[in-house]
Amino acid sequence: MTWTWRLEDSSGAAVEPSTIGVEVPGTDNQGDAESWLGENWRELLDKGVATVTLIDGDDEVYGPMGLAAP
Repeated sequence: MTWTWRLEDSSGAAVEPSTIGVEVPGTDNQGDAESWLGENWRELLDKGVATVTLIDGDDEVYGPMGLAAP
């Protein structure tokens, strides 16, 4: 399966990555997907992404997870 992130705005609506100028890569494993988020979460937050959900193929693994500090 391919691991990727669904980006969501503050209302929970999905954000298409291309509309905010980012590319969310599909990865072969959960660790690589989480590493990508760890390197890019600040940029996503600056571009209006409030939460993310980790997806493995068609399955939601976890989320939505907030990007802002509590």
